[in-house]
Amino acid sequence: MVLFLSFIRILCEVLTIVIIIRAILSWFSPSPTNRLVIILTYITEPILAPLRRIIPRAGMIDFTPLVAIILLQLIIYLLP
Repeated sequence: MVLFLSFIRILCEVLTIVIIIRAILSWFSPSPTNRLVIILTYITEPILAPLRRIIPRAGMIDFTPLVAIILLQLIIYLLP
């Protein structure tokens, strides 16, 4: 059980870092065919896509990465 909880904690930390990297990269508008962008999208889209259906965009600002990071950090905090 401890191993499973440690795995979940590490997974949430890694996903948080990957979402932050993707959000920062989006400021520079890299090519969608860039290999790094494809990998980051592949990893983060299963988390961000459901949140985008719930949270509307505020103009050109997408708050879903922020909400995803808050939810991941909440999961880490609530783990024993």
